[in-house]
Amino acid sequence: MTFKQPTIKEIAKRLNISVSTVSRALHDHSSIGLRTKMRVRQVANELNYEPNQTAIFFQQRKTFTLGVILPELSEAFFSTAISAIEDTANKHNYTVLLGQSHDQEEREKQIVETMKNHRVDGLIVSISKNTINFDHFEALRKYAIPVVFFDRIPNMPDIHYVACNIQSGSLQAVSYLLNKGHRIIGMINGPDKMMASMQRLEGYLKAIKKHRLKYDPILIVSSDLTKEGTYDAMRQLTTMRRKPTAIVAFNDYVALDAVQYARGQQMKINEDITFVSYANLPLSHYTAFPPAASVEQFPYEQGQKATEILLDLLNKNKDENIPPSYNNIIIESKLVIRNSQ
Repeated sequence: MTFKQPTIKEIAKRLNISVSTVSRALHDHSSIGLRTKMRVRQVANELNYEPNQTAIFFQQRKTFTLGVILPELSEAFFSTAISAIEDTANKHNYTVLLGQSHDQEEREKQIVETMKNHRVDGLIVSISKNTINFDHFEALRKYAIPVVFFDRIPNMPDIHYVACNIQSGSLQAVSYLLNKGHRIIGMINGPDKMMASMQRLEGYLKAIKKHRLKYDPILIVSSDLTKEGTYDAMRQLTTMRRKPTAIVAFNDYVALDAVQYARGQQMKINEDITFVSYANLPLSHYTAFPPAASVEQFPYEQGQKATEILLDLLNKNKDENIPPSYNNIIIESKLVIRNSQ
């Protein structure tokens, strides 16, 4: 036997009143008396009536759904960020629809298209490391779907974003190593076209200049951030005539792969070679050779603030005569010292 969802027509028929009266009573409209409202609610409960969400969404022009696109949920940084996004969205009665790009530009484009077709009210995005074309985000403007980026920010104008001050973090990380007596410091950076890679390099250069040292470009090696890419970068850095005594790694995952390579070459960690990195991931506390220091990038705060910006955009009354303003929030980074060596 098929269960048929009761409608407001049945409530109206049972009470011998109009459908519009029932609708206004269910929405607590001021034009309907308290007695009528109570009678309507009583019958609605008796019939197990549930509001038609599709009709409500159509009426309010909202689905109360936020789309989120991340590179990899398996990374602790992004899993922490999604917890913040869901916590904040839930407080405002929004549901989160999640997609992972797996660091593939084409997959990212497909997810954007899918979420647009599912009529998400807005998007929160951390772009893939391989994304170099941002047309799929630009296209959302004509559908009035706001986008807020966080952590991995595209190099495009007029966007809302939340990010950590990576340049400052790099300055702190390299200065820490210099103060420990290291003078030949290498860097395993990310792909050259990533804004985060450029910010890391800028901080490195500032620290070198601040300590009046000569910049040697061969000490900066780019990686695709895979284990194989890190091994190749380590091979380049450790076979130089002037071998670095310390290395700044793109993040804790890269640092852990670099440590594994160094140990395979019989190098003593924190004696022959010292590592610092970014992200300050909890998993590093459970490894035998964690980075000596790591830059905290505050993923929960980034996810929370990105969601708050998006919700604010969705609840604003838009005036076409007022030019749009863009929310850009930079969270100050903090170097966390793990090893006193």
